[in-house]
Amino acid sequence: MTDHLKGLLITATGVLFIVPDSLFVRLIDGDAASITFWRGITAGSVILIGVLLTRGPSGFREVAATGPRGALYTVLLGISLSGFVLAVSWTSVANVVLILASMPVFAAIFSRVFLGEAISLRMVLTMIGVFAGLTLILRGSHETAGAHWSGDLVALGVSATYAAAMTTARRLREVSLVPTVPVAMIGASLLVWPLAAPLETWQASWPLLLAHGAFISVATSLMTLGPRYITAAEVALLILLESVLAPLLAWAVIGEDPGRWALIGGAVVISVLAVSNIWALRMSRRMRIRPQPRTGPLL
Repeated sequence: MTDHLKGLLITATGVLFIVPDSLFVRLIDGDAASITFWRGITAGSVILIGVLLTRGPSGFREVAATGPRGALYTVLLGISLSGFVLAVSWTSVANVVLILASMPVFAAIFSRVFLGEAISLRMVLTMIGVFAGLTLILRGSHETAGAHWSGDLVALGVSATYAAAMTTARRLREVSLVPTVPVAMIGASLLVWPLAAPLETWQASWPLLLAHGAFISVATSLMTLGPRYITAAEVALLILLESVLAPLLAWAVIGEDPGRWALIGGAVVISVLAVSNIWALRMSRRMRIRPQPRTGPLL
């Protein structure tokens, strides 16, 4: 098996494990704060043990040495993790995962503002298409049962926050940020603890809480490992699977109809991002196979 195929399989499996995330939030009998608490404690603890077993304390020392940037990344990650649960609690699963698909657009904007990177024509067209799709999704929130504009705005905030975290991470490429994941998860849990009723939620749904944590742990681990072997465009295309499959899973299991506007707007968002990433993938392949000028002596 080639490294490229290995990367595709690992990343795709990780995406499949993250697909039920929003469904778990729906099925667990508890408020958003309690679900956030247990989601962070269960998944964060497993990932923490994995980091300690594979890297020991040195991984945390490396992240601590990054100073304010590492701290900012951890805080942004924690906010996005807890905000996801709140968004799913306030609006439909379809709206949340489709709005979260806009992360690459926010990442491009932040990279331009904070890193001074130019925005290509491809990204300009992508932004126009994605925001058109998001407008359609928000347009239908008052017509679809279970959807609400407040949750849509939270999901939009989560998308922007996570994109900001990824932009921050680009300044820290020399350091593995995996140790920040359990810190962000467990930190978010501790912050919402005063607002939560963890014992009641545990008694009512402990099998689902454990399963939820296990799925998140596996997904996080695989989606950290897989992208080492494939391009960013390929990763982005695979992640779009969640945007397609998560609403369908919620529809099939609990009968949550995404609504026509979410389906139309989501189709626009996913189609635009798919075309954009395929475009980027083809361009990167052309660059790799383009003949390089000869610098040695002619034979």
